[in-house]
Amino acid sequence: MHFGRPKTTMSTRHSSAADDALQSAIDFSGEDEMFQSLILSFESKLRGSEDCTFIIRELGNRGECDKALGFYEFAVKRERRKNEQGKLASAMISTLGRLGKVDIAKNVFETALAGGYGNTVYAFSALISAYGRSGLYEEAISVFNSMKNYGLRPNLVTYNAVIDACGKGGMEFKQVAEFFDEMQRNGVQPDRITFNSLLAVCSRGGLWEAARNLFDEMLNRRIEQDVFSYNTLLDAICKGGQMDLAFEILAQMPAKRIMPNVVSYSTVIDGFAKAGRFDEALNLFDEMRYLGIALDRVSYNTLLSIYTKLGRSEEALDIFREMAYAGIKNDVVTYNALLGGYGKQRKYDEVKNIFAEMKREHVSPNLLTFSTLIDVYSKGGLYKEAMEIFREFKSVGLRADVVLYSALIDALCKNGLVGSAVSLIDEMTKEGISPNVVTYNSIIDAFGRSATMESLADFRDREASSLEVGSSSFPSSSLRELTETEGNRVIQIFGQLTIESSNKMKKDCKEGMHELSCILEVFRKMHQLEIKPNVVTFSAILNACSRCNSFEDASMLLEELRLFDNQVYGVVHGLLMGHRENVWLQAQSLFDKVKEMDGSTASAFYNALTDMLWHFDQKRGAQLVALEGRSRQVWKNVWSDSCLDLHLMSSGAARSMVHAWLLNIRSIVYEGHELPKLLSILTGWGKHSKVVGDGALRRAVEALLRGMDAPFHLSKCNMGRFTSSGSVVSTWLREAATFKLLILHDHITTKATTTMRSRDQYDDEQTSLTLQPLPL
Repeated sequence: MHFGRPKTTMSTRHSSAADDALQSAIDFSGEDEMFQSLILSFESKLRGSEDCTFIIRELGNRGECDKALGFYEFAVKRERRKNEQGKLASAMISTLGRLGKVDIAKNVFETALAGGYGNTVYAFSALISAYGRSGLYEEAISVFNSMKNYGLRPNLVTYNAVIDACGKGGMEFKQVAEFFDEMQRNGVQPDRITFNSLLAVCSRGGLWEAARNLFDEMLNRRIEQDVFSYNTLLDAICKGGQMDLAFEILAQMPAKRIMPNVVSYSTVIDGFAKAGRFDEALNLFDEMRYLGIALDRVSYNTLLSIYTKLGRSEEALDIFREMAYAGIKNDVVTYNALLGGYGKQRKYDEVKNIFAEMKREHVSPNLLTFSTLIDVYSKGGLYKEAMEIFREFKSVGLRADVVLYSALIDALCKNGLVGSAVSLIDEMTKEGISPNVVTYNSIIDAFGRSATMESLADFRDREASSLEVGSSSFPSSSLRELTETEGNRVIQIFGQLTIESSNKMKKDCKEGMHELSCILEVFRKMHQLEIKPNVVTFSAILNACSRCNSFEDASMLLEELRLFDNQVYGVVHGLLMGHRENVWLQAQSLFDKVKEMDGSTASAFYNALTDMLWHFDQKRGAQLVALEGRSRQVWKNVWSDSCLDLHLMSSGAARSMVHAWLLNIRSIVYEGHELPKLLSILTGWGKHSKVVGDGALRRAVEALLRGMDAPFHLSKCNMGRFTSSGSVVSTWLREAATFKLLILHDHITTKATTTMRSRDQYDDEQTSLTLQPLPL
């Protein structure tokens, strides 16, 4: 991303003759020999190396590499002083680096070194920078280390160049910071460029805390921060998922006399969009327009992506047209956003039309384009279309990557075709592509979702035989006609699925086969390949436990997983077994780590854990976990005296929160306070509702309220909102039986040390479980 770094212009003392020579060189379009004659015609007029350096840089800025080299060779031969030749060499190397001509830059450097005028700090620094611009950080470090052999001490320019090179090459921040420490030990003080380069390293890795510390260090050293510094900090913070902090910093910029630009806003807007906070993203777009900040291609593409994800097709098309009106050409990112958006809405005709228009406009599809189309068609069961896209993908010479295979595997898993998905892991491995955590997460989630799942080994055996062309299960002529090419597993799978799309290859499980054992086998495979599980893995495993009817199987799986990660699965297993007294301190440490993650990831963690505990009747434990998530602001503004907002919660978290909220309201009543006139419980469509209008969470909450005879009713004008008058709820809460209905218990319990007190001091009923204050 462009971070808004202002283009620097070199202050030169060139003559008017240099301007004339530059213009003549730009206008020249003849042969090389004639160009040399043109240069010679200015020889007596050019004043010295300053004029030639100016011409070299300006030709480079216009992409005229050959002409710049011609002027350089002329200038070096003309110049007799070694130090002036060294300046020319540094300028030429720097220019070639900006143009990405790193091999030529290396040749110029080596020629200058052999000629005795290249052994300067600036020539070495220019080559380091050239390597850095091309991402060749190892070569840059090698040049940096070789300076000692020539008795040269790196200066500020050198250190800035090597730090920037290491950052662009993807080196970890700790390693890059070693150069920062070295320069200070050698008495070289960092400047704004140094810190901006370090901030960029943090930005690439999402190291928002390190970025913030660097930013504060700039203030301590009284180093002026520019819009580039702020934009890079914002990018690091957004990648770290700290969107509230990013918004706060954006708002503070004008007070620091640094006006946010289109990049500042685009960075924060993109962060909000990736966090699923679309309303806040759209509000910032409105603010941009109000301030008169023109949108660029990046911001337009982000806005387009938001509208398509929200299903607001008309507004997406308006943005599409507005881009054309503003003279911004649609690029591959634009079309990919439209394809993904329409695909999620299952508007397959629109997907087809957009892809056709993309090709008509000569916008070449990239790997993401094909991945998106294959994912869209596969998840929609349009296997023939997916196969055609894959065939086209192969024909254009692109090479599949782990993202494409993972998308394909996920699509097959979502359709219950886990056997086909598993066989593709072998296929991608043969292609030299290593599966990653995303690949295996899809497999784990699929095993957990299926109530009729065969074992992993059985799937491998079955798929190996059934996918054979000419197998008795499928007409060989039909399959060959569809696939045309034997030997490609993906084409064969699509061909078979096209023929058998009616039953999608789903078969009943064999008795005694358990999907949780398959999950354990997949987890062991990940461990064997040193693929580190993440929170999504954890959530998929717990969701699988939530769908399992056997408490013994779930507890056994978690017990086995403790061998791989006791901190995570030891806590979960302890909570499931009711050992809260022993595990709660460990749980707090785990919750602290989760708090460092972005909001959606943290929410998924708490949702999965509470669902699993609720499913196995550890309802008190589920409530404590949900309240812990609330206190750590995993769900923003969950409740007030008048409203409970559950729309980002899973079924288990929501139901446990309903109990806690009603207990809290009950304590208000018993303190003698009146309840608000209207009380509301909002469910939306539910975090896990895959189809708009499904309302799975709403149905779960509705059943819970009915089971307690709670006087809440579904609003006629809002299908996801339950309402009741405060007076009616107050009467219900005062009934003797209500308190027992609201108190949750665990199916398996040990002595509980974690308590929750109610503000109700007037109830005569006593239980062994005390309730602690619930802060509003």
